Amino acid sequence: MASNRSLSGALALAAAAAAVLAPGASTAYATPPGVKDVTAVLFEWNFASVAKECTNTLGPAGYGYVQVSPPAEHIQGSQWWTSYQPVSYKIAGRLGDRTAFWNMVNTCHAAGVKVVVDTVINHMSAGSGTGTGGSSYTKYDYPGLYSSYDFDDCTSQVTNYADRWNVQHCELVGLADLDTGEEYVRKTIAGYLNDLLTLGVDGFRIDAAKHIDAADLANIKSRLTNPNAYLKQEVIYGGGEAVQPTEYTGNGDVQEFRYAYDLKRVFNNENLAYLKNYGEGWGYLSSSVAGVFVDNHDTERNGSTLNYKDGANYTLANVFMLAYPYGAPDINSGYEWSDADAGPPNGGAVSACWQDGWKCQHAWPEILRMVAFRNATRGAAMSDWWDNGGDAIAFGRGAKGYVAINHESSGLTRTYQTSLPAGTYCNVQSNTTITVNSGGQFSATLGANTALAIYAGKSAC
Repeated sequence: MASNRSLSGALALAAAAAAVLAPGASTAYATPPGVKDVTAVLFEWNFASVAKECTNTLGPAGYGYVQVSPPAEHIQGSQWWTSYQPVSYKIAGRLGDRTAFWNMVNTCHAAGVKVVVDTVINHMSAGSGTGTGGSSYTKYDYPGLYSSYDFDDCTSQVTNYADRWNVQHCELVGLADLDTGEEYVRKTIAGYLNDLLTLGVDGFRIDAAKHIDAADLANIKSRLTNPNAYLKQEVIYGGGEAVQPTEYTGNGDVQEFRYAYDLKRVFNNENLAYLKNYGEGWGYLSSSVAGVFVDNHDTERNGSTLNYKDGANYTLANVFMLAYPYGAPDINSGYEWSDADAGPPNGGAVSACWQDGWKCQHAWPEILRMVAFRNATRGAAMSDWWDNGGDAIAFGRGAKGYVAINHESSGLTRTYQTSLPAGTYCNVQSNTTITVNSGGQFSATLGANTALAIYAGKSAC
């Protein structure tokens, strides 16, 4: 469940109020630390399934991160958005308990994959009842955690995005809004995040960050035992709105929703040739602080972006994102749905990809093989751009790689100019061989709605 502005399951959070931690120096990572910046977002996968996927797929493919859905105890119900209505900070949601979570983190680390946790610290739940871990709660009263004094005075819904106070003090889709300007609340949220850090997590996605004052988030971050934990904040851009994404870049990365919105329009209705200066050239956030994606769990459901139902448009958009040097990319990996509220198949247990409705976009060959391409071309600027003025484009990453995308309705045969050294390369999109001559050229035929990608160090298929 989410609002049209604050997407990301406008509900969530949970954790245990831990010790009071002294504020310390805070340093934001501009992009995920390390040479592997691609995150597989395994939406509503349970922790045991995530652990297996780290070992079997994510690690070998070169994914740097896996993002897991909110682990905190939440309201009961089968819908996916129940995960975003926390009622305590215990790890006791549908996806697994504390032991399963800890095992997952250790298993992923052993596979070379870091762990980002989707955390919701803007709000608690709506309504009353008993949570998934047995905790009783009512809105504004979460025994042992929060009472009515810890919530904002505005108890009506957010209605005016031109009014900063309304956006950051009123209730997102009726959820109890925490007063993050209050010392106890800040201390308690930091305690939750620090508890997750003790379990080995490497970073956090902050759900509904737009509804939390950037200074409040900075204060909470200053209390973390690892001030360099990766932070990715959900701040949806809105023209003329009071709260803007640029306010949050001092805390860490910010999700650039315009990137995903515009990719849908370009791939569906416009020309890929327009993408030559995509990113900062389109007025987006600086590449060094932008989190990018083709879709996420909210946008795939509300229609604002492409999603798995869009076939080649969706696949090629992901190929472009992984090849193009802008931002730190997320690959959304969820499940089939016709009811936008439907929760995960089998309660989040994934026995195998492409069964029981699990789409596993992170493992689609066209997408998965581009992760290694991105890692291999890291640090190289775009070069050798070519387009036909329409829906066929190609570009290099200096002497490190080259990609071509044919989004036309018919095949394309041409000779491409690259900056690659002469040699034999594997086109990882089709597992075929391409030979680059001494002048950096190669010839290839691309079928309609297909791509090719070659990179230095990958000669054999």
